[in-house]
Amino acid sequence: MSNQPVRTPGSFDHRMAAPATDDAFLAAALPFLEEGLTAPDEPPPVAIVAPAKLDLLRDALGPDAEKIGLVPHTDWYTGSAANAVARAAGHLAAHAGPGGRLHLLMEPVWNGRAGRSPRESAEWIRYEALANLLFAPTATTALCVYDTRTAGFALIEAARRAHPDTGVYEQPARLAAELDAVPLPPPPSDAHRLTEPAPDAVRAWAAGRGLGAADAELFATAVTEAASLGPVTGALLWGEASGCVCELTVARRVDDPLAGFVPPPTPDLAPGQGLWFARQVCAYVDLRDAGGGSTSVRLQYG
Repeated sequence: MSNQPVRTPGSFDHRMAAPATDDAFLAAALPFLEEGLTAPDEPPPVAIVAPAKLDLLRDALGPDAEKIGLVPHTDWYTGSAANAVARAAGHLAAHAGPGGRLHLLMEPVWNGRAGRSPRESAEWIRYEALANLLFAPTATTALCVYDTRTAGFALIEAARRAHPDTGVYEQPARLAAELDAVPLPPPPSDAHRLTEPAPDAVRAWAAGRGLGAADAELFATAVTEAASLGPVTGALLWGEASGCVCELTVARRVDDPLAGFVPPPTPDLAPGQGLWFARQVCAYVDLRDAGGGSTSVRLQYG
């Protein structure tokens, strides 16, 4: 069976380029932006790339540069991969043409937060894979740039499997399952055990581990939101300050790879959004099959 996704008219067009030089970047970016400028019923394209690449585009485009949205990628990718989902969804809702029509040239910050560890890089590959499902109803066209001078071979090869135009595309659920098959480090033996994750207890524990009042409140709320997945049968807490971790065991099996990634109807972050809130607040939220119809939900703040 082919790995190529089933395409429908107007569905998300998710492309990838892996340039090794500035000239190769321009060779991929300029035709893409021109395609966006001439596409019917679309606002001007947006380039979200490294500041140095914005300079390259300004020089190459000349007066046409004023027709294109130019955004430093350090202003766009400011948090976790789940935050990037929210940023993209919000931008499309506010600025895209009919059906989400918009050309986006996008370069993740691989020499910054999104690429400073294998753990964070794995989460970014998850985002790239799930984007094929999350944005499938839109007519958005995205070209993701992976500069080989900063991204590295292993990361680029993994990213190819998340982009339908590469010839090695894997279905998003399968790729997400591979990421989830990597074991998480076990909780420490001295982890603090709670009979139930009451917000006051989590907040007090987090404050005692060095989190400021506002961060302790957010962490406690994220834990409460994650606990809404189902009856909680166990809760462990460990870590210090921004590395505080809570692991919940909920009596429910969660098989949906998009759990917590689908944006709510309104863009405002507010309690009552469950796992979406938790993913927006925490650096990592990991779901694992805990056996017996239960799921382990691990939240790491910061």
